[in-house]
Amino acid sequence: MSWWWAGVASAATKKLEGVDASSSRGHQSVALVVGVTGIVGNSLSEILPLPDTPGGPWKVYGVARRPRPNWNVDHPVDYIQCDVSDAEDTKIKLSQLTDVTHIFYVTWASRATEVENCQANGAMFRNVLRAIIPVAPNLCHVSLQTGAKNYIGPFESIGKIKAHDPPFTKDLPRLDFGFEEYGFDEEESGRLRLVEMMEGKVGVWEEIMRENELQPTKLEEVAVWWFADLVLGGEAVLDSMNKRKEHGFLGFRNSKKSFISWIKKMTAYKIVP
Repeated sequence: MSWWWAGVASAATKKLEGVDASSSRGHQSVALVVGVTGIVGNSLSEILPLPDTPGGPWKVYGVARRPRPNWNVDHPVDYIQCDVSDAEDTKIKLSQLTDVTHIFYVTWASRATEVENCQANGAMFRNVLRAIIPVAPNLCHVSLQTGAKNYIGPFESIGKIKAHDPPFTKDLPRLDFGFEEYGFDEEESGRLRLVEMMEGKVGVWEEIMRENELQPTKLEEVAVWWFADLVLGGEAVLDSMNKRKEHGFLGFRNSKKSFISWIKKMTAYKIVP
């Protein structure tokens, strides 16, 4: 499990110790990470190029809609700025990646309703597959990151339909819900809401960036405030990890330490003070 602990320590630590993550015996595996500037995508871009990662060191293509951020430039990743919601842009930029062996799809676009979410995100995912599958003969695995909607329902219906009883397991049936029957209600009026707290705070955030010499970032890019309201304001969700462990994925992260490590990482990247 040394590769996993190396990932926990992060590629940055490896670099400080003199280990060149991009060196060694060539690339057995070639990853396309769609959503490389997100938390999961960023972690993959750090761990996959390490020499002791299984199948590694991996060659990594990283895709994101935004220009490459300054905090990402040291990652050994071939960065591709591409809007995967645009079929033509996706085809032009990704159809050149003939050596891809694995796709890690870890991005998601938020829309007003779950119907729109399904339409938008389904189209994005298909755009990627249609660009890569015809040109990458060695493609052997596609990993699609999903969440817990199968167990609790879409965001707009949480609290309006009966969710499965936790802990959630992979063999639970999909919930039966009709998208058209649900609208999004505001949270309880007496509850503290980050969405409301952040209204009119753009100038405050710009002043914080100047005073602390942070990377130029829009306030709405720092966090998804409505999602934080939803997660922090709802009931606790418990997932079962048994199936993952049965298939040999035994690594884990302490949740408290994980939050702290990511806060420290965002501080080191000069995204937050």
